[in-house]
Amino acid sequence: MAKVKYIVVAFCLLISSFAYSQITPYKIYTQKGKEVSIEQVVKNVVNADVVLFGEFHNNTINHWLQLQVLKELSKQKSVVFGLEMFERDQQEVINQYLDNIINEKQFDTLTRFWSNYQTDYMPMVAYAKSKQIPVIATNVPRKYASLLFKNGEKALLDLPSEEKQFIAPLPFPYDAELPAYKAMLEMFSDASHANENFPKAQAIKDATMAYSIIENLNKGAVFFHINGSYHSNNYEGIVWYLNEYKKGLKIKTITVVEVDDVHHVKKEDLKLADYVIYLPNDMIKSY
Repeated sequence: MAKVKYIVVAFCLLISSFAYSQITPYKIYTQKGKEVSIEQVVKNVVNADVVLFGEFHNNTINHWLQLQVLKELSKQKSVVFGLEMFERDQQEVINQYLDNIINEKQFDTLTRFWSNYQTDYMPMVAYAKSKQIPVIATNVPRKYASLLFKNGEKALLDLPSEEKQFIAPLPFPYDAELPAYKAMLEMFSDASHANENFPKAQAIKDATMAYSIIENLNKGAVFFHINGSYHSNNYEGIVWYLNEYKKGLKIKTITVVEVDDVHHVKKEDLKLADYVIYLPNDMIKSY
């Protein structure tokens, strides 16, 4: 708890100092390199079916920005809020928490929180709860991704039906030639765990998150999803699977890049998403 208080206080002081000097600690750019505000981003994505915000899990600023996007979206439109950080078999517990059947302490006990949940994700979940925004656990339970990595997709196919409900429909589509998956295999080509199942274990996460989003699309609502940036950068990962499962979706992406100078834009970064947020690489981290 002391660590949580330290991070919150430090971050508040930092934001206050930036506000005082009228300098934001981040910059947001369009694909054409035009600087925009978070309000302009929301205005341009609010009519999408799905908005994916790719994050760095330990970056304090991008979590604060995610909260601002969630707030602004909910002021303008109905929202469904999904998180990579919750796995599909946790949905019942999440619903009980949202419906006040269990309290915060019980929620903590019954749910597999990430270590930085209290500092980085709880504010968004708490806001969603206060506004009665549905919160969706989108990720595949980690044990199934691990099972695929160790024993291949057949191990998933052999699971009982009550377990398969937490995974994207099997067999799931997979393109080993997608640059992100090829790069992943090449990156660890010399490691003992490098085999064709390594990127496929990543893909089952992307597929399950996309399928979870499709299952929970509400007419007239925008599905706002937060995930690691590598799950949606370059319109691959979750984006590829969304297009596989449901053609014609209007999808918008936001990503983050940590840099030395937030004012110096690199063209290759602008290709990563519809909106690219430059964050200082010496920003306070939550872990």
